[in-house]
Amino acid sequence: MALVSRRHVTAGLGAAAISPFAIRRARAAEFTYKYANNLAPTHPLNKRAHEAAQKIKDDTKGRFELQIFPLSQLGSDTDTLGQIRSGAVDFFTLSGLILSTLVPAAAINGVGFAFDGYDTVWKAMDGELGKYVRDEIAKSRQIIAFEKIWDNGFRQTTTSTKPIQTPADFDGLKIRVPAAPLWTSMFKAFGAAPTTINFNEVYSSLQSKVVDAQENPYAIIDTAKLYEVQTYCSTTNHMWDGFWFLANRRNWEALPEDIRAVITKHINAAAVAERADVEALDKVLREQLIAKGMKFNDVKAADFRDKLRSANFYSEWKQKFGDKAWSTLEASVGKLS
Repeated sequence: MALVSRRHVTAGLGAAAISPFAIRRARAAEFTYKYANNLAPTHPLNKRAHEAAQKIKDDTKGRFELQIFPLSQLGSDTDTLGQIRSGAVDFFTLSGLILSTLVPAAAINGVGFAFDGYDTVWKAMDGELGKYVRDEIAKSRQIIAFEKIWDNGFRQTTTSTKPIQTPADFDGLKIRVPAAPLWTSMFKAFGAAPTTINFNEVYSSLQSKVVDAQENPYAIIDTAKLYEVQTYCSTTNHMWDGFWFLANRRNWEALPEDIRAVITKHINAAAVAERADVEALDKVLREQLIAKGMKFNDVKAADFRDKLRSANFYSEWKQKFGDKAWSTLEASVGKLS
């Protein structure tokens, strides 16, 4: 556990042995906690987290220090999930789609074509659907989630052969997907041929035509230079993904109530600010990708929902998530199954 008690400088050490600066540093933080994430330091999430860390330090008068470890410095997502469960890491931001390996309900925000835009996303995730998922996370007994989920963006479809304009355009398409049942199930429902490939092999697989398509948010398409091996970007918005800000329950409850209140205030405010950052960045990235040669087209989401409905995708996942989870989702997004 990353709890650090206040250090006391004893009288016997003598003023000559320790400088005033060293004494201030020794007394700087009563509690020092670790926060891990898998994103680059330049991502809006880390920028806002650093701002929040400074505000927390200021408002607690130096009693609490949040140490940030970006870019999976403390281990892979799976490793770090284990660490936060044990208390070796205090805070961790993780996609609900990955968290679902521990808390199945956490994947529900990834249901295909469930959200028609950010207004619907925040209505659901700041409302009853988000509360339902947080309650399910809390049942793990080891971790809890903060109220505001952070944004990872909508996922888009890129191809080298033709744009995706209708559900029929997916028929037979060799598309790379992450190793998750929700992705495989959805693209099979469209008649595509989903293939699981590690992300570090995606570029070469597209280049060598092992697959002809992939799906990711704009930021990933840009930073991975997928525009070099893909011609079309169809703004399918087929899945929305976010990051839950998780805390180890035991370490969290070890903090004084007043410090927990300050942390909660600034972490939730940072999440809301990061959402606006990501939405603004998406608009900029689209223009940048067009300048780099990608051809964009928008799609009619209703047609894709109808196809998933007729292929029994929604009824299948309603059964897997359960009636309560599904009815909570539909209360925010409308009828799916």
